[in-house]
Amino acid sequence: MMKSSTFTLLFFLLIFKANSQVSDTLNYDSFMQWVVDYHPIATQADINIVMGQMEVRTARGGFDPLIYGNLDKKSYNETLYYDKREAGISIPTWAGIELNGSFEQNTGKYLNPEYTVPSDGLIAAGASVNLGQGLILDQRRASLRQAQIYQQSTESQKRQMLNSLYLQATDMYWRWSLAHTNLKLLSEGVDLAQTRYEAVKSSFEFGDVAAIDTVEAFSQVLNRQYKMQEAENILFSVTQELNTYLWDEEGNPILINESIVPEDLKEDSITILNKEELRTLIASHPELQLVDYDLASLDVERRLKAQQIIPVVKLKYNFLTENLSEFDNAGFFENNYKWGLSVYTPLLWRKSRGALGLTKAKINMKENSRDLKEIQLRTKLESELNYFENLNRQILTFRQNVLSLETLLQGEVRRFEIGESSLFLVNAREVSVFSSKLTLNELLSKRKIAFAKSRYAAGLGFD
Repeated sequence: MMKSSTFTLLFFLLIFKANSQVSDTLNYDSFMQWVVDYHPIATQADINIVMGQMEVRTARGGFDPLIYGNLDKKSYNETLYYDKREAGISIPTWAGIELNGSFEQNTGKYLNPEYTVPSDGLIAAGASVNLGQGLILDQRRASLRQAQIYQQSTESQKRQMLNSLYLQATDMYWRWSLAHTNLKLLSEGVDLAQTRYEAVKSSFEFGDVAAIDTVEAFSQVLNRQYKMQEAENILFSVTQELNTYLWDEEGNPILINESIVPEDLKEDSITILNKEELRTLIASHPELQLVDYDLASLDVERRLKAQQIIPVVKLKYNFLTENLSEFDNAGFFENNYKWGLSVYTPLLWRKSRGALGLTKAKINMKENSRDLKEIQLRTKLESELNYFENLNRQILTFRQNVLSLETLLQGEVRRFEIGESSLFLVNAREVSVFSSKLTLNELLSKRKIAFAKSRYAAGLGFD
């Protein structure tokens, strides 16, 4: 993924803005882009892809040509018993046919007659093929196919890892935003209580209010300062957790500066989820895809086990010549050749039939678990969608509640100004307003996270 200059600038702001008094906003989209570009889990997800590629390369090694050479010589009592030399090449193919070529040169007084060859050596070229077991599928081809399936599964593993990172980072960002918004609100409450305390104290000095009113006003200042200090501690803790999601291009952690602030929850707007689209996407959920890849790998194993019930019938044939140019005129089974046929089979096939039955049982179990997993994923999605819609309704209700409480507060303040109410009642109304605003902030944060959870339940993340 390309890294834009915007993020380089952001990195500069995060590290070097310590002396600035101006706050800069780290919005949600920029934060998430930074996470997916540099977080260690995103790097690990890419390593998974490399591991899949290496598995395929390893399996392809089963089809690598093999060269060999043998030298066997015996000399005793000044007599050369034998001197046998052989070199050759074996080339496996995807079709299950193995091409062979060799050159041998043998001499000696006591050489076994079957090793007798022309003095210039003998060239053999031919092939061996399985006519029974291994004709359709053998261990070499099965290993390659399973490695290819594993390579494909690493894409789904990467998606799953990134989806989990997406949900965790989203939850972390909006918790940070909630903590910052609450601190800002409580700070306003402290300023308001301090201003009221100063006004009440002045009124007391002029004899307009009783001394107990100053105690009431000062008590509110202390109470709100305590809550603001608690909010500061929460913001500090959340910010420390947020730092674990920020890394630079060199893989070093970034400590976010205090001048960087998140998006304000008050700017929240209702985001609409396409329920039907999310329900459709469940079929391609990475967790289900991983189970499908397991089933595909087990199916390869099943076909290999089924092949092992068939008798082994291996045919070998090689042309023999002293000169490579003579191959054009060589006749099949006429002269200058060697061939062989190997046949063997167990009588009861208990080992092979047991292995095949075990693989089929694994497939049945995996299919059952896939059906259960799909039901669980669909149930989880419906639960998240319902929770998201319920939060929307709660937010609408609570916004009206906040407006109503603010109206009551304004009325109580007017009554207090004309002497028909007390400072205690004004403070009580004001506490209710601040408490309801804090609850509304929490609901707004929960809705942001619920939106991400709904997408995650459908198998979506950064995409």
